[in-house]
Amino acid sequence: MAKIKPINDKVLVKRLEAESKTAGGIVLPDNAKEKPKEGTIVAIGNGRLLKNGERSQFQVSKGDRVIFSSYAGTEIKVMGEDFLVLGEDDILAIVEG
Repeated sequence: MAKIKPINDKVLVKRLEAESKTAGGIVLPDNAKEKPKEGTIVAIGNGRLLKNGERSQFQVSKGDRVIFSSYAGTEIKVMGEDFLVLGEDDILAIVEG
């Protein structure tokens, strides 16, 4: 299996599955499902390189469930699975609880 290691301030996210039903119980076909803006962090880079030569600390960790911008990042497919590579700045919030 290929291993993806993001660089600098990038993170690798596995998107949550799209909802297959509306709140009212209507079953949605695949082409009508909206891509979720939520996922789980699978891997993180080693931080942005600062002017003093040190690396910045991430505010997120591997395993965190996060919400990100709608059009953020780059979609990639590895071994048949879809992932999203995005910058830490594209992450809007961590879902707690």
